[in-house]
Amino acid sequence: MTITAQQVKALRDKTGLGMMDCKTALQEANGDEDEAVKILRSRGLKAAEKRAGRETSEGAIGSYVHLNNKIGVLVEVNCETDFVARSDDFKQFVRDLCLQVAAVNPVSVSSDDVPEDIKAREREIYAAQMAGKPEQVIEKAVEGKMRKFFEERCLLNQAFVKDPDKSVQDVLTELIAKTGENCVVRRFTRMALGED
Repeated sequence: MTITAQQVKALRDKTGLGMMDCKTALQEANGDEDEAVKILRSRGLKAAEKRAGRETSEGAIGSYVHLNNKIGVLVEVNCETDFVARSDDFKQFVRDLCLQVAAVNPVSVSSDDVPEDIKAREREIYAAQMAGKPEQVIEKAVEGKMRKFFEERCLLNQAFVKDPDKSVQDVLTELIAKTGENCVVRRFTRMALGED
């Protein structure tokens, strides 16, 4: 199948990746743009896994204060070099994360960071809801509800506010593939007027 320059350009505009990567992905997908995006995303995930061990000592702290001045957010995202930290893609990701935290109010960056007392409390609540059911049913139900809790309350697991078909982790993986560097969401703080 012949891939046109317009197809390659459209995919490049959509993903921000190199022309040859886009052309190769389109050839593998027989011209299907959606399938090519999936191929590129899976490659990005593999690239992100390879870069995961690299040190991230550069980056940026982004901030956002809502128009009503009642919600404020600080987010720290790290990368390997100041060159990437100054790139438009990186800055946009940091801005988007600030909006994400302001809008969705996560409890932690990832499920690993959720405090044990919160995990225990949630498990207890879910188990109490299933009282009277067989132990195996309760266990499976609690695990399912915990996965759902992490999807809703952990930043990297949440649906991305600008594109709910992707998680924040998916968008981070795309950034890693685009920049060629390891990028890490280190921490965030969300303040709302009147909340502790």
